[in-house]
Amino acid sequence: MNALITTPVTPGLLRGALDVERTPYGLLPHRLPARARRQIPDEQLAMAESQPSGVRLAFRTAATTIELDALPTKRAYRGLPDPPSGVYDLMIDGRLAAQATVPGGRTRVADFATGAVEVHDGPSGTARFTGLPAGDKDVEIWLPHNETTELSALRTDAPVAPARPHGRRVWLHHGSSISHGSNALHPTAIWPALAAAAGGVELVNLGFGGSALLDPFTARAMRDTPADLISVKIGINLVNSDALRLRAFVPAVHGFLDTIREGHPETPLLVVSAILCPIQERTPGPLTVRFEDGTVRFRPTGDPAAVASGHLTLEVVRRELAAIVAERATDDPHLHYLDGRDLYGEPDNAELPLPDDVHPSEEGHRRISENFSRLVFPPGSPFATR
Repeated sequence: MNALITTPVTPGLLRGALDVERTPYGLLPHRLPARARRQIPDEQLAMAESQPSGVRLAFRTAATTIELDALPTKRAYRGLPDPPSGVYDLMIDGRLAAQATVPGGRTRVADFATGAVEVHDGPSGTARFTGLPAGDKDVEIWLPHNETTELSALRTDAPVAPARPHGRRVWLHHGSSISHGSNALHPTAIWPALAAAAGGVELVNLGFGGSALLDPFTARAMRDTPADLISVKIGINLVNSDALRLRAFVPAVHGFLDTIREGHPETPLLVVSAILCPIQERTPGPLTVRFEDGTVRFRPTGDPAAVASGHLTLEVVRRELAAIVAERATDDPHLHYLDGRDLYGEPDNAELPLPDDVHPSEEGHRRISENFSRLVFPPGSPFATR
């Protein structure tokens, strides 16, 4: 094997990140800018935005061996088995060619009962890809969607050149843990990545597990991020956290959309409501966590009768979102609404039930992406090429 050439990991190699942080180990990609991170009120969003869902290294090389040094921070929950290590997907000319994991790293152990979190240090490691096809090729290494990942060095047995201009439209998407990639087994299997590939667009994924809560700093980050297409998926986190009542919800949606429009006044903007979630359709949150045979399941604790006093359910949220978009669209012809049940509804749930009652399976991610691509990208649809 030829001697490996070391290339420092720099921001210019990254796609899908809004910011980077220099750490004692290396480069930590972030999906929210520093100003927004200073306003984050809880550990959940701080963890979620640092997990590089949709973030990838992109370059051109003739290398047949590629190594990437990384320090992962892995999630674990007290009382449950440790989850498998996050997966690094190596794409060649847009196709999945190899996968790797990085053992070791830090472990972030959370206690569901108390909310306490402990972090245990561990060693860095290397994702290795060997036996790659010879010849010049466009390479992307998609980072684990569910592991905070600090990057140190890239090593190859041939020189690395900057990625060529791709000419694809940039799709900026915001959503919940479903958009973040919960239950998907590797980073290019999350539904936004699958849909982006099908639509021929460049993904910037602001799907944050547990944290699609109409935060103003997220709206400002979207306002300031260059994009050709924008979507916001609203609903499930607002209901399952019981964060807002109807009186606050409606102006919060208007304010979120107003802020995005300050930076993108004519960009196609798609508002998507929640996919079907039977336990939250007519029952308000908050959700509690329970364990069945070593697996996590969720249960709503709200009272359906409380809807009359302004508590939110998914049915209420969908009704209000449709009305808000219809009202605004009279002055905003580039604003569109999509009912999330058209992505995953009753027939899909019957065939591919939600494993934990909230999040889709990996097959569910594929179904959502297929429906999104069918409804959103063809001629005459919201993200059609113009």
